[in-house]
Amino acid sequence: MNTINYLKIKNKIPSNVNILAVSKGFKSQEIKTIQNIGQNDFGESKFQEAFEKQLILKDIKKIKWHFIGRIQSNKVRKIVQNFEYIHSVDSFEKLQKISHISYEEKKNPSIMLQVKLSEDPTKGGFNPDLLISKWREIQELKNITLKGLMTINPKGLSSKENVELFKKCRSLADSLQLPDCSMGMSGDWEEAIEAGSTWLRLGSLIFGDRS
Repeated sequence: MNTINYLKIKNKIPSNVNILAVSKGFKSQEIKTIQNIGQNDFGESKFQEAFEKQLILKDIKKIKWHFIGRIQSNKVRKIVQNFEYIHSVDSFEKLQKISHISYEEKKNPSIMLQVKLSEDPTKGGFNPDLLISKWREIQELKNITLKGLMTINPKGLSSKENVELFKKCRSLADSLQLPDCSMGMSGDWEEAIEAGSTWLRLGSLIFGDRS
């Protein structure tokens, strides 16, 4: 746990940039420690692990849970029931399902649409052209709040290449009049800020290495 590092980053970033503490793989007590110094947004990618932490920490009402993992169709209902934010919606079909289940559950999750801006075969997401062509249909879906776009850059890029790719995401979000971009992790967060990120997903910089 590196609370000093967290406070340094918190003091360094612009006021319009939020930190999402990626708590997957870390214990509830570690979440509690960082929450005690003002961090309320936490990201999880595995539902079962997240649900156990949510039960333990249910009395801390300020915590907001963000789902950042790959969305499996059979887990959509549980994700909708237990997460205020979903950062990893990577297809129109999944978005439709989230909308439908949110209506049934009387929920309205905040949504980040994941976009694929490079040829990296390990990353999913909307093709930007497809997203633009589907935009009118997407806007008509009920019981979701479209907040922004999310992207993950491939590993091994130079600092300049990271900034250029992040700027593509910011430009696409601006063209769709979306306020937020969830981009930048522990290794490239400074480039993400330069390109216009509003959500940084930071894990090891805050919590240390996962055991």
